[in-house]
Amino acid sequence: MEKNIAVVTGASSGIGAASSLRLAAEGYHVVLAARRTERLQDLVDRIGVKDATAVSCDVTSDASVAALSDAVAELGGPLTLLVNNAGGAHGMDPVESGSTADWQWMYDVNVLGTLRVTQALLPALEASGAGTIVAIGSTAAFTVYEGGAGYTAAKHAQNALVGTLRLELSGRPVRVMEIDPGMVRTEEFSLNRFGDPDKAEAVYAGVPEPLTAEDIADCVAWVATRPHHVNVDRLVVRPLAQAAQHKVHRV
Repeated sequence: MEKNIAVVTGASSGIGAASSLRLAAEGYHVVLAARRTERLQDLVDRIGVKDATAVSCDVTSDASVAALSDAVAELGGPLTLLVNNAGGAHGMDPVESGSTADWQWMYDVNVLGTLRVTQALLPALEASGAGTIVAIGSTAAFTVYEGGAGYTAAKHAQNALVGTLRLELSGRPVRVMEIDPGMVRTEEFSLNRFGDPDKAEAVYAGVPEPLTAEDIADCVAWVATRPHHVNVDRLVVRPLAQAAQHKVHRV
């Protein structure tokens, strides 16, 4: 394979799917990694089989991530980009009554998932001589809010992982970047969090133009395509209507 390879986790929907489409348009061969293989195949059909490969991957499984690494190696091209996008939130319970199962799931997906995939693919990224790791975080990585302790704790931890990794890779040819979106309206994030369509819809009620998955994909493409000596440590992006985590203009 002559094209540079990009791996995107959580590629079956939302920011992951939009980023995969955008990176393919930027000239990458995109490895689409997610659990829902039927959705991945639809995405491959949209991108084209020459420019995309679907790999079933659960980032909470060591064996599954190892299989992803093997699949990337079999393609034979240089792996220059990893987008650690897989993540999510469950619940809005306060600390005093929060579900430990929800907390454990959020930590495993957002933090340990990032760790597993990064560890598995870092040797190939470094071997390319021009590797880039992009982590999709959240403004929850640096701001807490009532009912969000489990998710904010996980995203704070992911941010600590990313920042530490950047220090540890100093002097080696791998950039480490983080994109922290605020309010992004996707088809599944809030629905998965609340499990109730009405509650999910209420999050965006009256908000003029929340961010879209394509907006974040645009950010992913921008940071990834800067000259390799340019490292965008952290890119915070919110809709105009969201001045801060706690201040959202609604009409």
